[in-house]
Amino acid sequence: MIAKDKIRKLVEEQIEGTGLFIVDVKVSSANKITVLADTHQGITIDECISVSRHIEKNLDRDKEDFELMVSSPGLEMPFVVLEQYVKNEGKKVVVIDNDGVKYQGILKNVTIGGFEIETDIRKKGEKATKKEISFNYGQIKSTKTFIEFK
Repeated sequence: MIAKDKIRKLVEEQIEGTGLFIVDVKVSSANKITVLADTHQGITIDECISVSRHIEKNLDRDKEDFELMVSSPGLEMPFVVLEQYVKNEGKKVVVIDNDGVKYQGILKNVTIGGFEIETDIRKKGEKATKKEISFNYGQIKSTKTFIEFK
């Protein structure tokens, strides 16, 4: 089996100084390698190809066969790394806390310790008021981009 750390190191070599960041690296027992990467502007197909080629050229298929996929994490995937929070600052997100309570609002003030969302609080018969709710990363089950179809 190909070591996950080896793949991560190869990806880090390739993306150093490019603005790309690793979201996740997975290697299954059947050597199915999945690399999820992104940039603050969104990763391009050419950037995925570049990472994929670097990995391919540094692995020997004669020793171990493998399947390789390099892509963006996609809109439906929960945030995994701090860079995803930074990338989505100012955008609408859905946060589910450890108690299963769902919050929706604008992602703000992202730091290494946590973040805030600005949300509308509606009380029966009253106008909505804006409220900022603070979270540390240990308080949440997931954060995702809010997908809205117009």
